[in-house]
Formats: sequence, structure tokens, C-alpha cells
Amino acid sequence: MTRTILDVHILQTVPPNNINRDDTGSPKTAYYGGALRSRVSSQAWKRATRSDFTRLLHPAELGTRTKRVAEFLTEHIEELDSSIERNEAWKLAAETIKAATGSKVEPPKRSGKEEKEEGDEVAPQSSYLMFLSARQREALAQLAVEGRDDITGFFKDKENKNRARRAADTNHSVDIALFGRMVADGADINVDAAAQVAHAISVHAAENDADYYTAVDDHQRDEESGAGMIGTIEFNSATLYRYAALDVDQLRRNLGEGLREGEDTTEPVRRAVRAFLHGFVESMPTGKINTFGNHTLPEAVIVKLRDARPVNFVSAFEEPVPEEGGGYLRQACQRLATHIPEIERNYGMEEETRTWVLRIGGSTAALDGLGTTVTMNELAEEASAEAAGNWTETN
Repeated sequence: MTRTILDVHILQTVPPNNINRDDTGSPKTAYYGGALRSRVSSQAWKRATRSDFTRLLHPAELGTRTKRVAEFLTEHIEELDSSIERNEAWKLAAETIKAATGSKVEPPKRSGKEEKEEGDEVAPQSSYLMFLSARQREALAQLAVEGRDDITGFFKDKENKNRARRAADTNHSVDIALFGRMVADGADINVDAAAQVAHAISVHAAENDADYYTAVDDHQRDEESGAGMIGTIEFNSATLYRYAALDVDQLRRNLGEGLREGEDTTEPVRRAVRAFLHGFVESMPTGKINTFGNHTLPEAVIVKLRDARPVNFVSAFEEPVPEEGGGYLRQACQRLATHIPEIERNYGMEEETRTWVLRIGGSTAALDGLGTTVTMNELAEEASAEAAGNWTETN
């Protein structure tokens, strides 16, 4: 059986920024090809992509990842039955989540300095982040209300417990289907991610710099001098190579239980692929965004639809791109324009690959021969339709 893989390759120039910092507050870096590179972690861009889904998808198609899962479920329990008081709803939610996932949901432990006051109740929480879709929340809340009279006894019944497990393992949201879900206490309801996102790295050697800043006290007396505050913040700027791979077959399996009644089976996949392409390409992690305002969009996007394994082209930049005429983008595009056909020719991938290219400006002209030139909307529409249709044809 052939596979359906969508590869996304991006070149994006980002001016001074600190969009993804380490534990010391410095921009993340990595050594590659013996040179220090600017780096943005995969988690940072996955989070940015998920956040962008709020403008691309209906809330019913999205999930929520939180430790405050009892509060999350309680909101809907109270919508279903307004006679249920808050503390009772918390208990119902905690027992329902336990039945569905095997995870304990308990009030967080207070530190020794905190004193509990009368009426100062705290909602139970899970010990780790839990990822539930909007429709899973609705199904679990309905079970909680149904078992209200004796929630513990209700879930001792094997069939009711199985109903809770099914409720948590069907109707997956698009973001759960794409990025997966890990439930430490219930491995049978884990969801394997359909999308893989690489750490973005600069195509050239890069070093961090520091901005020395001051702030003036607006109410400072005339006889006083000096700044009201002094500090430094590290930053860098880079032309990044970004990469993601989407296993459309896995995405289809993950969404399979979430199909809308009467809807063509390819439509949920098409909608999810389209949202992923828009979200991944157009999003930006928000670290220190108010300080640097680094709101750029990619200069080059190459999307390939394959029926074999994913292929990351970062090795085109194992040797750092040298500065040429004040920039790196032109040479980076030339590297890809040479490297991609050579890889595909030598590994016999030329005929099996469909390619779309979005490019901006003269510096990206070398990419023209790689595939069909498109706008972002054309790219998302054509690639998503072909990926969804390709699944039906090859499976």
C-alpha cells in the first residue's frame, strides 16, 4: 500500500527577534554543520499553528489542552443542567474523566504557606495536560449528568465505563488528529500525531546579540538624572529553513470517527489539510513580539505530495550559506533548486511527486522550475483537495 505524504518546506527571513527563548531568556540555538545556528523549536511553531486554527476552523473542530480539565467539563455540565451546583459538578467531572482516561483528577496540593479558608474550594485538576475535543467534552458531560445520582456506582458498570472510554476516543478535533495526544494513564486512547514538525534553523551561521535598553520615569523631578530602568535583552535575526511532514493516511484514520453525518469522507481530511497549510505557513510564535514586532511571512514555500516517505531537505544547508550582497535568501533558494531535483532523481522520486511553489521577489526566482507556481490560497486549496482525493484513490 502506498502512502500519502505532504511535505512543507519554507524559507523565512525574520528580523531581530526572540520568538523562542531558552531557560536563560536567550534565543534558542543549535550547532549544525559545525556552525552555530538560530533555532526555533518545533513545539513553538506547533503551538503557533494551533493558535492560528481559531481563525481557520469552527470551534467545534478544535480541542483544549489543560490541567483544569474538571473546570473545562464543568462548564458544559452546568449548561446541560443548571440545578447542579459547582462543587457537585466538579465531582461529576472528576469521576467522569477518571472513567474515560484512567487519570486521577484531584484538588491540587497547597504549599505550606497557603492556608485554606472557609469556602475557599479549589477545582480538581489532572497531574498533566489533557487534550480533549469540544465534541468529546460534550459527550463526557452528558454521561456525567446521566450518572448524577451515583456517579461512582454509575461508572462501576462496565458498559458505562466503556461508553466513557469511547467518548474520549472518538470525534477527535482537527488539532488532536494533527498533533496527537498522550494520556499517561490510558495508553489505549492515545492518538498518534499525523504531523511532524522539525526545529527551524537558520540556513547560515548566526550569533545572538544583546539590546541595551533604558526607560524614563515620566514623573522624575528636574533635578534627578538617569534612567528609571536599565536592562538588556538578547536577540538574533535569521533566514530560517522550516519543515513539516503530514501523513495524510494517519490524519484520515484519526478523523475517521469524527466525520459529520452526510458529509463526503474526503471533506474532513481536505478541511484539516487546508487549515494545517494555512496555519503552519502563516503563523508566528509570539515570544517578545511586542518588543520586536517581527511579523514576517515566508518568502518561499514548497509543498510536495508524495506516495512514499517524508523527505527533509535541510541537508542543503549543512554547509552554512555565506553572506552574499548583504543577504542569504538568494543563495538559499539556489541551494534548494539544485538539491531537491538531485535527491529526487537519485532516489527515483521524480514521477511520484506533485509540487507547488509559492515565492516572493526576485531572490527566489531559482525555485520556478521546481513545480507549479501558486498563491497561498491556491496552494492550500489545490494541495488539500489532491491530498484528500489521493487517499481515496490509493487506499
